[in-house]
Amino acid sequence: MRELTHFIGGEHRAGASGRYGDVFDPSTGEVQARVPLASTEEVTAAVATACAAQPGWAATNPQKRARVMMRFLELIAQDTPSLARLLASEHGKSVEDAKGDIQRGVEVIEFCVGAPHLLKGEYSTGAGTGIDVYSLRQPLGVVAGITPFNFPAMIPLWKMGPALAAGNAFILKPSERDPSVPLRIAELFLEAGLPAGVLNVVNGDKEAVDALLTDERVRAIGFVGSTPIAQYIYATAAANGKRAQCFGGAKNHMIVMPDADLDQAVDALIGSGYGSAGERCMAISVAVPVGEAVADALAERLAQRVKDLRIGPSLEEGIDYGPLVNGAAKQRVEGYIQKGVDEGATLLADGRGFSVPGHEGGFFLGPTLFDHVTRDMSIYREEIFGPVLVIARARDYEDALAMATDHEYGNGVAIFTRDGDTARDFTARVDVGMVGVNVPIPVPIAYHTFGGWKRSMFGDLNQHGPDAFRFYTKTKTVTSRWPSGLRQAQAPTEGVSFVIPTMH
Repeated sequence: MRELTHFIGGEHRAGASGRYGDVFDPSTGEVQARVPLASTEEVTAAVATACAAQPGWAATNPQKRARVMMRFLELIAQDTPSLARLLASEHGKSVEDAKGDIQRGVEVIEFCVGAPHLLKGEYSTGAGTGIDVYSLRQPLGVVAGITPFNFPAMIPLWKMGPALAAGNAFILKPSERDPSVPLRIAELFLEAGLPAGVLNVVNGDKEAVDALLTDERVRAIGFVGSTPIAQYIYATAAANGKRAQCFGGAKNHMIVMPDADLDQAVDALIGSGYGSAGERCMAISVAVPVGEAVADALAERLAQRVKDLRIGPSLEEGIDYGPLVNGAAKQRVEGYIQKGVDEGATLLADGRGFSVPGHEGGFFLGPTLFDHVTRDMSIYREEIFGPVLVIARARDYEDALAMATDHEYGNGVAIFTRDGDTARDFTARVDVGMVGVNVPIPVPIAYHTFGGWKRSMFGDLNQHGPDAFRFYTKTKTVTSRWPSGLRQAQAPTEGVSFVIPTMH
């Protein structure tokens, strides 16, 4: 069995708390590694290491920091095949899906190569007589990221890339369910030329999280996970004087209009609903067909298609999705399936009891499909985070729009239609942060920002894109005057002024 470590000060360090968590192989159900769970004292030591390393990194000019990013891109490209297999073996997603996980993170690092431009301030010359005003973007200092199990490469890279490029030191607390990939990423950054101590990985649970939240030297916290924890971290960070951007749960709807290409819509729902076993914050979990005729046709086609999905071990080629991350996740999703049955939804496909020959201990669930789901049901209101797709029928367009707008989560939404006027009206009026038009998973590209609304996001600035550099820097504004000896000789002395300065 593998014994994992922390990564502090540029080296692997064994855990000292005496507490460990199990890392499973989701395809077999067996424990494949132990991960140390840091104590408050270990987190405090990691923060001290980051504090010592950060001033030198901040003093490194942005172009040199960008070169570290460029070298990292070369190294991770070489390492992607092995890194994807490692990721799949701990998370359960297919190897091809794991490569996508890595690539989406890499794209943000590519954006961070532009740090010299993104960190430029503004300059106004001659704002007053002999007065210039300009702004500087400076790093916050030591910042931290708390990232989830479902994207063990992408989201850590989304957090650490802009933070490091901006001159901060970064402490990552990854999910204890699949921590090996973040540890390897830290090794690659060190190899790319990042000074030791600028990037640290501390594994742990709530004790480690609370230590980061209460340490006054940590100036900002980024989090992705469930809404209750996002809200807790945001409130605690704010109470301790920190910036925070905390991303929570989702219940993403896909509206299928009567004029939509139904084959395209079905393909989109199958891929976005069941990919990665539904363990995505941007998964489509609610299909909203408009009108009974569309609903009947959609339900029939989906019920047929889910029978053909290929579920298997994560390292097996050609699978559509693999197991859930662990037994607790599987049990939770099975509980929601039973709730759906108890609440009166029509179960068209039941994924419970599914097993893969030779991998009977794996955390597998077959695709589950519900129809006639109503807005008061738990399986409509709550995030399931598994291979469960529900059909919630809408009377008309306004009813469908209201379903997405009125839901407490506002992460992502999609509409499938051939009508540009409908699409335009929908994108303008729907109360959701990320919208797809004939695109089922509307994850913005790296140079735009990612973030939901309502109870899907707590904070003012989104992930990646320009918002990330705003979040990880503070603005200093300088008002400067250099009195000229020549002008002083020609002009009378101004004397003392007791009024507020103005420019006139």
